[in-house]
Amino acid sequence: MRIGIMGAMSEEIDGIVAKMTEKKITESCNRIFYEGQFFGVDVVVVFSRWGKVAAAITATTLITRFNVDKVIFTGIAGAIVPDLNMGDIVVGQHFFQHDMDARPFLRRYEIPLSGLTSIASLESEIELASNAVHNFLKKEKDFRQTLIAHQIKSPKMYLGDIASGDLFVSGSQRKANINRNLPSVLCVEMEGAAVAQGCFDFNVPFAVIRTISDVANENPNIDVEDFNYFKNNLAAQYGFFILREYVQLLS
Repeated sequence: MRIGIMGAMSEEIDGIVAKMTEKKITESCNRIFYEGQFFGVDVVVVFSRWGKVAAAITATTLITRFNVDKVIFTGIAGAIVPDLNMGDIVVGQHFFQHDMDARPFLRRYEIPLSGLTSIASLESEIELASNAVHNFLKKEKDFRQTLIAHQIKSPKMYLGDIASGDLFVSGSQRKANINRNLPSVLCVEMEGAAVAQGCFDFNVPFAVIRTISDVANENPNIDVEDFNYFKNNLAAQYGFFILREYVQLLS
């Protein structure tokens, strides 16, 4: 089995690539793809770039050129429900594009020519990703101490829906709009639903795991500060540990 691993941040894949063996580097579509072994599992690792189009191109290339059997995507997201805190982890179940709106021709959020307003990950993939996150939270005591030092005391895992769009969601009004129209959504980001659509069209299983880096609120400056702090200091470690547990469940 060959796993495609997409990281939403270049920092997230650096630690994974550093631990890979039998590495082969391929440049394609302005991206660098790393083929090799990660804890005994055949993987292809790539920085997806930001946004839905970029993520869809990356996922499609993993499937059509590198022949991966499944895709797993890790990254950070902004919470839009009050229960989620920085450092919590969301394993995605259904994926919406919150900026998809072709009314009056289609329902709001409906993906053209699909009849669907969201795309679901397979239950088996959700279970595998959830087990990987659970193992990470249970095992990594040293990293948990690092989190505590940064006021992240007890990160939790949630199963729920994720919404993607080509904008950074900040401010209470945008948050309220998404909450009202998509009440099952726990967090927002810029790529997951595009990866889901690409994998769905190619009939390739996928999972999306998002770590909460900020809470969408009335002050966008706070969001940016939280985002940059989390990206630069903690996101890469989350991604590495979770993916290590994920591939070890497969081996």
